[in-house]
Amino acid sequence: MSHSPASEALSHIRVLDLTQVRSGPTAVRQLADWGADVIKIEMPASAGTDRELGGPRYNSDFQNLHRNKRGITINLKKSGGRDLFLRLVDDADVVVENFRPGVKQRLGIDYDTVSRQNSRIVYASLSGFGQDGPYRDRPGFDQVAQGMGGLMSITGEPERGPMRVGIPIADLSAGIFCAQAVLVALLEREKSGRGQWVQTSLLQAQIFMLDFQAARWLIDGEVPAQAGNDHPTIIPTGVFETCDGYVNISVAGEPMWKAFCATLGDESLVSQVEFSNLKRRSDNRAKLNLIINQHTRTATTADWLKRFNDAGVPCGPIYQIDEVFSDAQVKHLEMVETVASNKLGELSMVGQPFTLGRTPSTLCSAPPELGEHTSEVLKEFGYSNAEIAELEKNEVI
Repeated sequence: MSHSPASEALSHIRVLDLTQVRSGPTAVRQLADWGADVIKIEMPASAGTDRELGGPRYNSDFQNLHRNKRGITINLKKSGGRDLFLRLVDDADVVVENFRPGVKQRLGIDYDTVSRQNSRIVYASLSGFGQDGPYRDRPGFDQVAQGMGGLMSITGEPERGPMRVGIPIADLSAGIFCAQAVLVALLEREKSGRGQWVQTSLLQAQIFMLDFQAARWLIDGEVPAQAGNDHPTIIPTGVFETCDGYVNISVAGEPMWKAFCATLGDESLVSQVEFSNLKRRSDNRAKLNLIINQHTRTATTADWLKRFNDAGVPCGPIYQIDEVFSDAQVKHLEMVETVASNKLGELSMVGQPFTLGRTPSTLCSAPPELGEHTSEVLKEFGYSNAEIAELEKNEVI
């Protein structure tokens, strides 16, 4: 098949995808879902095995990460493979890679080499710790970045030790930031006519994601600590027991505090000195939480959700994953899309979290088979059948 864009938004952009595992594929998925012609480049079967680092090709993780792409094979370790890749660069807009720093230089496909071939190329590099510096050659892993980036020190309950979050947040945020950087560089190219090298890393992304927790240290000189399910600065905010489960409640500001107490059925809390302002509620958080739990245990989660929502107090249920996708608002937002896979049948996947009115994103194709589009893509770049056969004979593709 020729390129069938998932959206018209980026249908004019061609991306050479050298990524693997998670952070890089996350970046490229953003571009693919918005219509870029993403050409996923993998090693041919003759060079090893049809297996993506991080899991088998047909598991749910791989399928989710590599949708809306075409797939070709090139053995970049062969000189003919490098030459072939550089020929593709001539007519590409973006290259995305997440090799360890140094690998691309050894392969001869680093930014300096690629930009000499095509000065308009936007070359995106993702790594664990950055392209230079004392940790550049260390292997990157999401949980390592969560720890070094401070997240694990503020996640979990006090005195229980560090705790990772339940998703690979460093990988995912690094991938999303990488895609954002690519789009910024493409916009800048409209002015200058030149591409550039954009870089991010798991460590940088994780530190940026600390956000207000980092500001508490950098500006206020305060080292944030674990607060469990309680919000560190907005009180009361946390998980409270009901007679049949739990509910999330968030109370920000004095007017909402008064509305909360009235809805809870205990307006006396407003006049108690120990809860009379945010600082005092923070100092006496444990006692306040006990009182709130005594009240919330008297009714069901559904009952409290109605009461607090009617009063304008932010609240919500705490879902298992299956319950998330059964929620009426989630269904209304159409967060789940389906795509047909020749191998696996109809697949359901999470769609993009934002919408564009004229050029929506869709799931138009399942991940490609290994080398599924090699001949098709090479013909688009001017290769003849004889040249393609020769490349295959030499195990370049």
